Amino acid sequence: MNRPATRLRLVDYLSPSISALISVIVNYAGTFVLVFQAAHLAQLSAAQTASWVWSVSIGVGVTGAWLSYRYREPIITAWSTPGVAFLATVMAFTPYAEVIGAYVMCAVGFIVLGLSGAFERLVRLIPGGIAAGLLAGILLQFGVAAFGGASADPLLVIVLVVAYAGLRRFTSRYAMVGILLVGLGLLLVQQRLDLHRLELQLAAPVFEMPHFSIAAFFGVALPLFVITLTGQYIPGMLVLRNDGFKTSANPIITVTGLGSLLMAPFGAHAFNVAAITAAICTGRDTHQDPSKRYIAGLVCGALYILVGVFGVTLATLFMVLPRAFITTLAGLALLGAIGSSLANAMADTRTRETALITFLATAANVTLLGIGGAFWGLVAGLLVHGVIHGGRRVETRAAG
Repeated sequence: MNRPATRLRLVDYLSPSISALISVIVNYAGTFVLVFQAAHLAQLSAAQTASWVWSVSIGVGVTGAWLSYRYREPIITAWSTPGVAFLATVMAFTPYAEVIGAYVMCAVGFIVLGLSGAFERLVRLIPGGIAAGLLAGILLQFGVAAFGGASADPLLVIVLVVAYAGLRRFTSRYAMVGILLVGLGLLLVQQRLDLHRLELQLAAPVFEMPHFSIAAFFGVALPLFVITLTGQYIPGMLVLRNDGFKTSANPIITVTGLGSLLMAPFGAHAFNVAAITAAICTGRDTHQDPSKRYIAGLVCGALYILVGVFGVTLATLFMVLPRAFITTLAGLALLGAIGSSLANAMADTRTRETALITFLATAANVTLLGIGGAFWGLVAGLLVHGVIHGGRRVETRAAG
């Protein structure tokens, strides 16, 4: 979706910037605890842990900002969250130098895949209804969690939901700006944000010489490659497609692979195109004009770089935010993405059933063989689609 450059006004930056800020907050506060858990299990030093934070933050910041600027689309990159969850199970008994070597081998695999063009062909083979059903299933749990937090923190959740509804009555563009400010204001009034102990310290990267072994290839690199490809790249590309962005997967997977390769010796595991946090930045709530949503990608990149510069000290700040605040904020920010993906999944009456099966199977979030629910939901949808429609042409007939 390459469009001629248009003149940007100051107001064009506000909504995409807030979407980017929410995306970054959700990413660090919601998933980064896994990095610290994995580092603890691997008995990494404080310096090595800080280097991991520095390298993944700087890496995804630079790759995401460059891709967004180059293709004028909100191409949000992130670290592999399911990859970190996997690493927490193997780093405890794998020498750290071999883990770094596995990161390098995994990154090379993604570079080769991107240059081959095979991944883009795979993405194009997925029917639109099934792709939309997959996205709806992935995002559903975040929509449910937006209200589920009320059992633990009812006042905060109720205030955020009511504020969202009130702001949407008058403006859809700045609703997320408002609830972010309302939520932070309430937390300050309740004295639940303690910033007095925050001491910003610059992070220092620590270089680790990679060591390559057959055991690390099969035990770390290959599983990390498969988990990241199925759990991050496929849904991430479908997020972009669902909102009408058409940049080929080939340069995205190649650039993130290169970024992973350069940062691997400093502790960074796989980079990839984001899925859940990207959906916060790709829809209409970010900007009514799709050609201006790439601003969110630039701001995300800048924020990741900023966090990376200060390493653990700034990343930890996001993690002290109450969980109910994060889940409600994420769920409300994703309402538009959930609604549009459900609408797209149900739009084609001939493939509605297979899209619904994909949605339900993905939402079940079954994990088999170490691979998450997104992959198995896609497999279920494609399998049923092949049985029902294989060998015959399916005509699109919109719901009336």
